[in-house]
Amino acid sequence: MKWFLILWAGPVLLLTSWYGLSYYDMSFGFFMLTRHTHDLVFRIYGHILGIPPETIPPLVARAIAFDSMIVFAIIGFRKRKAIAAWWRRRQSSRSVDAASLSSDESLSSAP
Repeated sequence: MKWFLILWAGPVLLLTSWYGLSYYDMSFGFFMLTRHTHDLVFRIYGHILGIPPETIPPLVARAIAFDSMIVFAIIGFRKRKAIAAWWRRRQSSRSVDAASLSSDESLSSAP
């Protein structure tokens, strides 16, 4: 499971880091992080896909969000017993707290 998360988060982190740095032209002396390269990459992808280059970043963001939901659903499914136990403990502690808060004395009599 650890490698599954690493192999998912690594490319996502790399892509979002590159996108953010190149979008704001924070190149630190690297050509790959310049705004010119950013525009060139999306122009090339747009030409290959036959769509306007400005529509690609929202499509990629939606794809990352969808993939993330799938990854978290897989993790949730694999850890469903631990999550259910945590939920039961949480609910039982809430009922204990609610029982201890109810008292015969009314709070309206407080000074």
